[in-house]
Formats: sequence, C-alpha cells, structure tokens
Amino acid sequence: QVQLVESGGGLVQPGGSLRLSCAASGSISSINSMQWYRQAPGKRREWIATITRSDSTGYATSVKGRFTISRNNANNTLYLQMDSLKPEDTAVYYCYAELDWPGSGYWGQGTQVTVSS
Repeated sequence: QVQLVESGGGLVQPGGSLRLSCAASGSISSINSMQWYRQAPGKRREWIATITRSDSTGYATSVKGRFTISRNNANNTLYLQMDSLKPEDTAVYYCYAELDWPGSGYWGQGTQVTVSS
C-alpha cells in the first residue's frame, strides 16, 4: 500500500508560480516511478511529468520548460514546480505512484490549481 497526499494548489495569476507537493507513505520501496497528471473540467486526464527511480525525467510538451518534477527521498515527497503559469494550466493536479508490478499504482486525492487574473 502506498498513500499519497497532495498539497500546494491554489489561485495564481498568469505568469505566476506554484509548487505542488505529494507526500508518500507506505511501501515506498515498491515505487518504480512517480508521475504528475492533471485534469481540466470536461477533459481527459493528461500526463504531465514523470520521474523514475533512477532520476530520469520526462515532460509533456505542454509544460516542458515551465514545470520541473523532483523528489526528496529523505522525506518521501514528490514536487512539481510550476513557473510561467497560464490559464490553460488550470486543472486538478494528481500525483501517481507507479509500482514495480505492471499495471499497479496509487493516486493522490488531487489539488486544484487555478490560473486566472
């Protein structure tokens, strides 16, 4: 079992920044990669970024160059640093822990990010 608790969402103006956090607990050693997704109202869930156990990272084209995924292994926390935010970044953001076993993983509860003037 892996439990994920997200925080850091809120209201920000275009061009601003936010840092999302996802605190993981439970069977941390079983996690193969950590990922961020987002889902805007009426739209499908969109993959945003991934960080692997070996610290390789990948980003969706829509956020590359503006968002940075990172982790702190000491406190088992995943981060998403979001800079140069745009209104189209408005969504509920979710973290996901992909486990070693294929097709298995756990989702956080999501945190709302709203980018608006």
